[in-house]
Amino acid sequence: MNYQDIPSDKLTKIHTLGELKASGYQPKSVKQELRDNLIQRLQNKESVFEGIWGYEESVIPDTERALLSMHNIIFLGLRGQAKTRMARMMVELLDEYIPVIKDAELNDDPLQPLSHYGKATVEEHGDKTPIDWVHRSERYTEKLATPDVSVADLIGDTDPIKAASLKLPYSDERVIHYGLVPRSHRGIIVINEIPDLQARNQEALFNILQEGDIQIRGFRVRLPLDIQFVFTANPEDYTNRGSIVTPLKDRIDSQIITHYPRSIDIGRKITDQEANVKEPQQKITLTELAKDLVEQIAFEARDSEYVDEISGVSARLTISAYENLLSSAERRMLINSEKNTLIRVSDFVGVIPSITGKVELVYEGEQEGPGIVAHNLVGKAIRTQFVEYFPNPEDKRKQKERNPYRKIVNWFGEGNEVDLLTDLSNSEYKKLLKSVPGLENLVDEYHKGLNESEKLFMMEFALHGLAEYSQLSKKQLTSGTQFKDLLSSMFSMSDYDEEDDD
Repeated sequence: MNYQDIPSDKLTKIHTLGELKASGYQPKSVKQELRDNLIQRLQNKESVFEGIWGYEESVIPDTERALLSMHNIIFLGLRGQAKTRMARMMVELLDEYIPVIKDAELNDDPLQPLSHYGKATVEEHGDKTPIDWVHRSERYTEKLATPDVSVADLIGDTDPIKAASLKLPYSDERVIHYGLVPRSHRGIIVINEIPDLQARNQEALFNILQEGDIQIRGFRVRLPLDIQFVFTANPEDYTNRGSIVTPLKDRIDSQIITHYPRSIDIGRKITDQEANVKEPQQKITLTELAKDLVEQIAFEARDSEYVDEISGVSARLTISAYENLLSSAERRMLINSEKNTLIRVSDFVGVIPSITGKVELVYEGEQEGPGIVAHNLVGKAIRTQFVEYFPNPEDKRKQKERNPYRKIVNWFGEGNEVDLLTDLSNSEYKKLLKSVPGLENLVDEYHKGLNESEKLFMMEFALHGLAEYSQLSKKQLTSGTQFKDLLSSMFSMSDYDEEDDD
């Protein structure tokens, strides 16, 4: 029987080098493992990067090509683009178990020992050399590159205590304390944010990437390391904090460009998958439009003149916003002692902290203030989505044909106001929305067949949309939102209209 055909439970019962040889074992490089297992996955039509959405036609094929080419890889992209997650999932392409010489610190292959200890053990014990089995999950190393990371951390250093206790000179390999890279032999090592690593420390990786040897304090150790390198970097780092030195960049075989979700649907899949929805929150009715609005906020932020485009807007924004949106409704449900509720547009006030903490503002944005910018982004998301569900109010205002919004606008023009408070009970919320003439008819006209929850959400959405299109005035209250006539609010010095007319 060939080594690869032996079941893992029987494989791990092999305990000596002689038994390993008899099994048909042949050494294989880590890059060959990744290639062989990827080929098998592709032939079996099995997903390699499960749960990575939006990269099916771009990043994933590029990564698969790089692995088939047995390349070292760098993922280049803004924050929150699943760069590290892609790297971590490569572990699943490794063989489930590999044999190592027992107690060897560098995962020495029994047939190709690397360290002094491994070679000496095989020489002493021969076919009786004891072996262990290492699971693929233990063959992954990850390091965040920071300016304080040293060559000793990455490569290693001579250990004076070892030298003294073993009575060995510093030129002896046995006094070396190996760093993360040598200890990742026969595995995957990921170095995140590589531009943050100081240039001299990046240079320490040159020979390992190209020739496989290392040098510690002038003592040259020939170690043909077998490692799959994966680096990640943010384009911002090239100018703001550091850069990848040219010789290192030249030694990284494949540079793969990542990106943000290119559609609302992809964004929703990511958010639905990653958001932590608690069991009580599953009783909250959430409309499809509410989910789209969460994603639209991120799209608006990425296009906003107030948000730093170079820094990017992480997918973590929509995940946190979605969780806070549900928590806003849950809090209201608890306050009103209700067993269920529906998401409201007014609940989006709860996503503001998720926005302010997740976007980097340019100078103009700082002048506006993070809170105002966040509210404006929510408003722009409503404005963008509004015309997907209702006619454009600006077009209707210019046309002489019947305006479906006239009855609503005229009612507010007669001096009526609506204070839509954040913590209204379900019955109060329903009563208040139905008190606005023409609002329910508007929803019935353009969206027949909605259930009660969906209709109420759409009615409130219509009010917010009309405000974003300058048909109504919208003022943020301490505990909610006030809608009133736009013209009367313009003549009132006490009113503050928060709508964005851009």
